[in-house]
Amino acid sequence: MASFVVPKMLVTLTKAAPASVVSLSKSYFIGGKMLAKADGKDSCVVNVFALDATGKGVKEKSIELTGMGTEVLNEITNTDGKASFSLKSMTEGQYKLMATIDGVPVGKELTVTFRN
Repeated sequence: MASFVVPKMLVTLTKAAPASVVSLSKSYFIGGKMLAKADGKDSCVVNVFALDATGKGVKEKSIELTGMGTEVLNEITNTDGKASFSLKSMTEGQYKLMATIDGVPVGKELTVTFRN
């Protein structure tokens, strides 16, 4: 009969600290769908990504999207740093959208189009 002696190991697992500082140079927003019918039902989809300096998502950041008339759209980023907007319009036209992360402009524009 063989016996083995295994030394006791101490392993401590800790959760990584969440990223909290957004890098505007790494953050961006893109359209998942840029063209929709102007029927109030079909939608354009815009995603905003709040990322840190290493490219990791930053959760619970306030995202504002403007450019759809006078309305300001608000979302909070998820655990991946993503906020999604579903935009609908009854009015035909193109809209230049701008995004802010915690009130700071992302610095880029995105155009969505609604047609009949």
